[in-house]
Amino acid sequence: MAPCNVRRSLPRKRATARTFWYSEKRPGETLDPAQLKKIPLFANLTADHLDKVANIATQKQVRANEKIFQEGEVGTEMYLIGAGKVRISKMVPGVGEEALAILESGSYFGEMALIDDTPRSADATANIPCTLYVIQKADLEELMFLHKDLAYELLWTFVRTLSARLRETNDKIKAFFALSARF
Repeated sequence: MAPCNVRRSLPRKRATARTFWYSEKRPGETLDPAQLKKIPLFANLTADHLDKVANIATQKQVRANEKIFQEGEVGTEMYLIGAGKVRISKMVPGVGEEALAILESGSYFGEMALIDDTPRSADATANIPCTLYVIQKADLEELMFLHKDLAYELLWTFVRTLSARLRETNDKIKAFFALSARF
């Protein structure tokens, strides 16, 4: 049997009747709330909220050039990059892979899957070996349901992030059309 590159968590325990599942984690597998605070999405959260978010993140090791997800797949999680680099790309017919971004430690991706129920809009591939932290949509939804102030901060940060990415895409399209008009 081939070795598995995903660390499995121990059996999950229900914290209370109306809270999300916590994974029991071994040392080195947990996300440090101080590291989480450095990620722009979580920068405005309180120490208590950072601890709660860190508790729902599970570590995943990914080899260089390994696909994390593919365009068109249904997404149920987002990823935080603890170490390594991840390439976000799309396949362009007749051209091949077009890199949209190279994300480094402290970045996050796949967050659109937490907001809507549409398939992944691009591929994500490890450029080099990576340590990722995975946050499941169901766990984050439950956490935000229980902690409205945390939900408020996260959702506004999601909105600002998506708005900035849309503006960046618009600028790229504008530059592309300006270049193509020359031909």
